[in-house]
Amino acid sequence: MDDDNRYYVVKKRALPEVLWKVVEAKRLLETGRVGTINEAVDRIGLSRSSFYKYKDDILPFHENMKGKTVTYILQMEDMPGVLSGVLKKIADYRMNLLTIHQAVPINGVATLTLSVDVLRESGDVSAMVGEIEAMDGIYYMKVLARE
Repeated sequence: MDDDNRYYVVKKRALPEVLWKVVEAKRLLETGRVGTINEAVDRIGLSRSSFYKYKDDILPFHENMKGKTVTYILQMEDMPGVLSGVLKKIADYRMNLLTIHQAVPINGVATLTLSVDVLRESGDVSAMVGEIEAMDGIYYMKVLARE
């Protein structure tokens, strides 16, 4: 695969402001909050030329995940209920759990690798990851692979 067609997962804080403004302008258009590109870029404070330059090359993570298998790695506190909370969140977002592997906890920290099938009817993958990261007992969550 040539470098121009590769995909990367990058946290919002690592992106230049112009790129996440493009995502926000596209969201305003898709949700019908604004009717035109001019309205969207004016509301966001983005130039039309920047919008057009990047609009086809930057997508929210969840838009590119439908119909894919995503593998995550998590580090969590080894205490009752943490793993079941993660699994419930995956179910709440209508994703299908394919594999799960938890290593023996070391110093009270369990490492978990899980793969989920992101279905067409699944919710926003980014929102799910954010909610899991915010749960008590979760230390770390990262996308390991996408197929």
